[in-house]
Formats: sequence, structure tokens, C-alpha cells
Amino acid sequence: MRGSLVPASLRYADQVARSGSIQKAAKELNVAASAIDRQILLLEEDLGVELFERMPRGMRLTAAGDALIALARRWKSDERKAAADIRQLQGIHLGHLRLVAMDSHANGFLPLFIEKLASSHPRISLEVEISSPDDALSALMAGDADIIAAFNLSPRRDVHVLWSAELPLGSVVSPQHELARAKTTSLQEATQHPIALQSKALFIRRYLDARYGWLFNDPQKAVVTNSLQLVKQLARSGRYIAFTSELDAAPEILDGSLVFIPLRDKGAEPQTVSLAIDARKPLSRIGRIVSELLQEEIAQCLGRVRMRSA
Repeated sequence: MRGSLVPASLRYADQVARSGSIQKAAKELNVAASAIDRQILLLEEDLGVELFERMPRGMRLTAAGDALIALARRWKSDERKAAADIRQLQGIHLGHLRLVAMDSHANGFLPLFIEKLASSHPRISLEVEISSPDDALSALMAGDADIIAAFNLSPRRDVHVLWSAELPLGSVVSPQHELARAKTTSLQEATQHPIALQSKALFIRRYLDARYGWLFNDPQKAVVTNSLQLVKQLARSGRYIAFTSELDAAPEILDGSLVFIPLRDKGAEPQTVSLAIDARKPLSRIGRIVSELLQEEIAQCLGRVRMRSA
């Protein structure tokens, strides 16, 4: 479609909400700031409410504005889906999909998945954003993502899980670490060694805090970071042990720089990795193609890792 079916006033308001100011939105849209301001003022007049708080250094959504922008983003998402469906009805195998995935996926299964998608379906364009599970879910609900690949999704009526796999909780160490030859380990054994620990921004740390708070009684034994890549680098050094899943550490397990050791503690619940969509919207043909290929690649990645660890 040459233009958008979503009114310009809503598109302008959405960009102001994203950019934080009319001036920044004007640069992003290549539209005069005065035109954007006029459209927002007219929209506020028509609705009889203020959509933004005018701050000294920008614009902030009001509660009414937040509700309207959520609607505008759903309309934009529905418009893209409708355009893709129309192209498919015309026999054009073409579409665009927005995927939100996790940090550990970026150097794990994602590159191979993207390569296979480009090879088998070159007319499908893909937009990939790396995020946390919480932010991935927010993006899905706001219409900013078509599919998410996320860890430990809680059941929700408005989220439809297309596929899920369990990821046993374990630890990773360097092949030179004294635990490297163990078939299994326990949290008690593991905490006798320095720990590379994820921050509370990540689910696994919140899970460990809730179930095994005693792990962190000695803060001098742990280095805490919100970067999984740093956690893995510290484990590779040979000094630290880290708690994670096989999928998180897949590239390092496959290249032999880390060893995965399952935890034998009773009650150590597995994590999950899931592919999910907004349950309020049907899965498009393009979405089905991408999700099936993504599911296949994640499953194959896990298979390679487990074969390497056996």
C-alpha cells in the first residue's frame, strides 16, 4: 500500500510517544513539527481530553493518551497483517514479520535461522529485536511484535503459545574447572565456588532468589551482571560457575569452551523457551512459515547441544 489506512493524526501521536518530543518525531517522520503539533491538538480537541503532558523537555503520555496509542499500534499491526494477507491472496509469497528474541539467542540459533529463512523464503523480510522476557511480552501485547521467542512465559489468556520446550536448570563451567567432569552437581556443591550471577533483571536470578535465597548469603563470592554474555565469559575463564540453561550457553557448549552440568536438586524446576503470539489475532501464513522454521531450528540446536554433552 502506498499510504497508510491509519489516520495521520494517530501515526504522528504514536511517533511523538516513541520519540518523547514533537521535534524528534518530526525528524523521524520527515514532517514539519508544526504539522504534527496541529494534528495532535485537533485530535485532543475532537476527543475532549489531553493526550500528552507538555513538559519543559518533551512530551509525556497521559492515561488517555496511553490508551489511544495502544489502539493506534494495534491498528498499525492489523494493517500490516491485512496487507500481507492481500499479497498472499494475489499469489505473492511476500511479507514482513517482527520477531522479539532473547540476548542469548543472538549468538545461538538466530543466525542459522535467519540464514535458512533468507534462503528458503527470500521475499519474507524479518525485523529482529533483542529484549528481556518482560519487554518481549509487552511488545507483543502492544502490537510491536508478531512472534516472540522468550523464556519462562507465564500462562495468559491473551497469549497463545505455539510451541514450547523444557530447559533443565544446570550450571556451566570451563572444561578446566574442577566440576567439569561431574555428571551432575547440586546447588550446595556449586556454591563452594565463585559464581558469575545474573542480575534480578533476568528471570533465572529471580527464580533462584525465591527458591534458594541462601545461595547469595556471601556476596563476596559472586559477580553480578545483567549481561549473559559476560556471565558466560566469566565461566569460560575457569574461575567461575554460572547457573543457566543449555540453550543460553549453546554456542559455547558446542565449541567446547563450556560444559553443561545438570542440577540434581529436587525441586529445581526446568526453565522453558516458548514461541508465542497475541491470542487475540490469527496467525498469518507468513507467521506460520516463520514460526515453524524457528521451532525447527531451536529444536535442532538443543539436539546438537545435548548430543555434544552426552
